Order: sequence, then C-alpha cells, then structure tokens
Amino acid sequence: MNHLAKELNDNIKRENIYINEMLSKLGEYSYYPKGILSQSAEANKKAHRFNATIGIATENSTPMHFDHIQEQFRNYDPNDIYPYAPPSGKQTLREVWRSKLLKDNPSLQNKTFSLPLITNALTHGLSIVADLFVNADDSIILPDKYWGNYNFIFETRREANILTYPLFDEFEKFNVPAFKECLLNQKEKGKAIVLLNFPNNPTGYTPYQKEVEGIISALYEAAQNGINTVVILDDAYFGLFYENSLRESLFGQLANLHERILPIKIDGATKENYVWGLRVGFITYASESLTILDALEQKTKGIIRGTISSGSHLSQTVILNSLKSNEYLKEKQQKYEVMYARATKVKEVLNKEKYQKYWKYYPFNSGYFMCLKLHNVNAETVRLHLLEKYGVGTIAINDTDLRIAFSCVEEENIEELFDLIGEGIKDLIKISEVSAVNK
Repeated sequence: MNHLAKELNDNIKRENIYINEMLSKLGEYSYYPKGILSQSAEANKKAHRFNATIGIATENSTPMHFDHIQEQFRNYDPNDIYPYAPPSGKQTLREVWRSKLLKDNPSLQNKTFSLPLITNALTHGLSIVADLFVNADDSIILPDKYWGNYNFIFETRREANILTYPLFDEFEKFNVPAFKECLLNQKEKGKAIVLLNFPNNPTGYTPYQKEVEGIISALYEAAQNGINTVVILDDAYFGLFYENSLRESLFGQLANLHERILPIKIDGATKENYVWGLRVGFITYASESLTILDALEQKTKGIIRGTISSGSHLSQTVILNSLKSNEYLKEKQQKYEVMYARATKVKEVLNKEKYQKYWKYYPFNSGYFMCLKLHNVNAETVRLHLLEKYGVGTIAINDTDLRIAFSCVEEENIEELFDLIGEGIKDLIKISEVSAVNK
C-alpha cells in the first residue's frame, strides 16, 4: 500500500474507525498522488519566470488553440476553456455549488460537509462512490422501483448484492417498515449501503415529512445497532417538487447524525439546469471531522485522476457563468413552471374514468417521470406495439410497469399520448380475446 494511502487511512481511523470500515479495498488503497499535478500546482503559484511543468502548449502567454475553435467561444477567455481543470474541479464552481447547497437545503445550516468535488455528471459520481465504498458481496439497499443503471454500477462493476424492498406500502406511501426491515437485516454483516433517489426514477415520487422521519429513524436505529451505513443520496432531479413533499435533500438531515452514518450527496447541473450533455455533477461528503473530509477528498481525487483525469473545463466554465448570471433564477423558475404544468396535466388526465380499466398509476409528485401499472397486459409487449403501430416511445420497467417521461411531452399533447397508450392496450386485449376464442 502506498504510504499516502496509509496516511489517509490512519487519519480516518483516528477520527472515526467506522468510516474507515466502510471503505472498500480499493477505497483503502486510494490516494491522490503527489506527482506532476501537485508539482504543477506549486509551480503555478511560484514559477514567475518560466513554468515548464504541465503538458499543455502555450503561445503568447495564452493556452495554444485553433482560431476556428475559439471563434465559437468569443465570449470565453481561452484560460477558461483549454487548460486542464483540476481533478477536483474548478475551484470557484465548487464554492458556488456549496453556497447553492446551503441555500437549497436549510437543514445543512451549521452542519459540517465538504466542498463539492466535480464529476463527469452523476453516473460518474455514483461509480466513484462504488469504487470507494463497495466490495464484492456488500449489500446495496434499493426500493423495487429503481434506475436500471444501478445494476451495472454496483452489481456488475463492483460485484455487490442488490437487495430491494417494496417502494410503496398499501397506503401508497414510502414503505418505511419494509425499508427498515431490509436495513436491520444487515446487522450480522455490520455494513450496509443505502441508496435513496428522490425524486425517484422511474416513479417520480418524493416522500412526505412523516415518511422522511421514518427513513431517518430507521437509519439511526441501524447505526445504534452497530451497522455502518453509507447513505448515497442520488439527487439527480433535485428541485422539481410539485406538491407538499420533502423539498430539500435528505443529506442535510443525515449530516452529522451519527458516527456510523456517512451521507454522500451526488447531484449535478445536468437535469436540474437542463444541460444534460455538458456532464457536470458533484460529490459532497458530510462528517463532523474536517480531517475525514480531507481524506475522502484526496481518495476521490485519486479515483478521478486514475480514470478520467479531470472533467471538461469548458463545461464547468459554462455552468459557473450560468450560476452567476442574473438570468439564472428567473429562467429556472420559468422552466419549473413548464414542468409543473405538465405534471399537473398528467395527473388530471390520468384521473379520468376512461383509463381505469387499462392501468393504475403509481404516486408521483416530482421529477421527470411517472409510472403506469398495467392491468392484464405485458409492459414490454405494450411498449413494442406502441412503437410499431402508433410511433409512441415508452420504457418497460418490468412485466407490469411502463415509465412515461412527461418531461419531453408538451402539455397540450399529454392527453393524446395517454389516449394512444390506451388504444394500444385495447388492441392487445382484442388480439388476446380473438386468440382465446380460436383456441
């Protein structure tokens, strides 16, 4: 083991042995090397005559670049585009995003948490956390409605076991007892990795205050029972809350809650700010110990350095300028109102009697999506039929559940969309009835 990794591990152990126990084998071995980048950082501060360190080319004291590319970015300083961004991300953007977290999450006031580290959007952030904390045969606790890419990130790449509990109880609320049972069943292992994704993909559900209290109580009880718990908050769709659900991340209420609970917030500009292709996300850790926060940052930077090296400087500059723009809050509110109107229209349409024989819908109150639970027809069969006959694209989650992204359907087209889905199901029912008669 590299002496830098050992030093970081010793620092974590000294501050909180339980967090050290949460690390994966790779996490234990991870560190940020004191190599070219650290020497270049020193040179940037002190090399006032010549800086012959990092591998970029310069011309006339400016990063070398093609004029035909710079022509596309007339309003940007070449220094904010072409040089490598640090592995941890552009410092000013990290600071601005931290300020945003404090503004958006009142529960974070007076809590100790890290400066966010910049990732190549949320999937990269999840993958980094998997590398740092997930060993083969560790348990990842998820609701039974979850984003399919978690399988590859945690199960395929890290060989973890995905354990699920029913997302909804019989009252169509977050199933706190099932979540708690699944979590407490990890007592013998002594470690659990909980992933909470609100607003939920695929259902578009965010819990309400009483459910939130139950989730936090279950996590606290698990910690009291000796279970070291990594809590990953996948906040990809943060801010798109349409009803009286929780309107901040659970990260704030979990920060500094218990020495056996490590909350990790993964979020980003991608979906919040409608810049999916720019690929800018963030990882933020919470711990009462600044030493632990520093050690986790060094390990995270090591993983980034050893995989993508660093994220896009241009994307980070664009996001930073957006967040600092006078137009940012106004335009964000405008887009929220469009999304709110679509979600409201979906609910209005779905409550019409004509659809009840074809499906029920899972509760939704936030995000980009909602989910239908189909009656007596297979979701994949419906998906294919809708595509072939009606030119309608949907996502089959399993045998019964069909995900609809109302985020990409204009409000005036929403009823037509569901009418076509209904027609498609009616077609399949007729085909099934004819087939049964012929037999």
